[in-house]
Amino acid sequence: MNLIETQQLTRRFGRTTAVQALDFNLPAGSLCALLGPNGAGKTTTLQLLLNLLAPTAGGARVLGVDVRRLGEREFAQIGYVSENQPLPLWMTVRQYLDYCRPFYPAWDRALEQTLRAQFALPPDRTLQQLSRGMRMKAALLSSLAYRPRLLVLDEPFSGLDPLVRDEFVRGMLEVAATGEWTVLVSSHDIEEVERLCDRVALLDRGRLQLDEPAEALLGRFRRVEVTQAPAAAGPAAGWLDWEQAGALTRFVEPAYAGEATAAAWRERFPGATVTAQPMTLREIFVTLARSGRAENRRGAAA
Repeated sequence: MNLIETQQLTRRFGRTTAVQALDFNLPAGSLCALLGPNGAGKTTTLQLLLNLLAPTAGGARVLGVDVRRLGEREFAQIGYVSENQPLPLWMTVRQYLDYCRPFYPAWDRALEQTLRAQFALPPDRTLQQLSRGMRMKAALLSSLAYRPRLLVLDEPFSGLDPLVRDEFVRGMLEVAATGEWTVLVSSHDIEEVERLCDRVALLDRGRLQLDEPAEALLGRFRRVEVTQAPAAAGPAAGWLDWEQAGALTRFVEPAYAGEATAAAWRERFPGATVTAQPMTLREIFVTLARSGRAENRRGAAA
């Protein structure tokens, strides 16, 4: 079952297309990272999914309901935390949780107390008196305590120190261990989402470039180094980040498939030494973003 389904979802702002013909499905139980460079359309996509913006064309369904018809029943099953989320700063932590609790029939008081202790949130301090990181933890607590079926996070780690980010992620992972839920998180902190997520979707200029399990994505990318490469050998179709300096050649293979791929490298570079290393999610993201920018420059020059 998919908790999110989009069909040609599109949003334009004047002459600018922020999200373009997006077809995207998020299976129940997935923890998906929505990645992309600045201006890729990530926040706009999340706002469309929560009916904070209306689509220009196409549509989407969340929890089986057209997003334009999301109501109280659906929002009681959706958690949302954003870096720019407004909070009632005059309330204490206790007052804020007391205020939120009645809106959610499934609110778990025991989980609330566990997370409040884990996040070290002082109940009698106002939100105004808390650091930004502590306020983000309060927002997360208020979105986790009712065990939402779907949790949407928009840049939740922005500006947080490493310790707070770690506590934030651990809180989500601990709740995830207590039952099935689904997370869609947009973030530039790729190291954090790599710990958290089992699926990756990449947006660029409002278009979906890839959507696949993280394990499969990490498995098919390799950074390759060739020493004593024949000078005449050039890049094969699909290789990324090609560079050659004297007898040293480097490139990224985005379609690694084990020994068959390694044999193809050796055939292209006879007599050379070929080594390949796995890549992190951050390295893959940077490679794809760089490749996308190069394509944009070529398109603009054509």
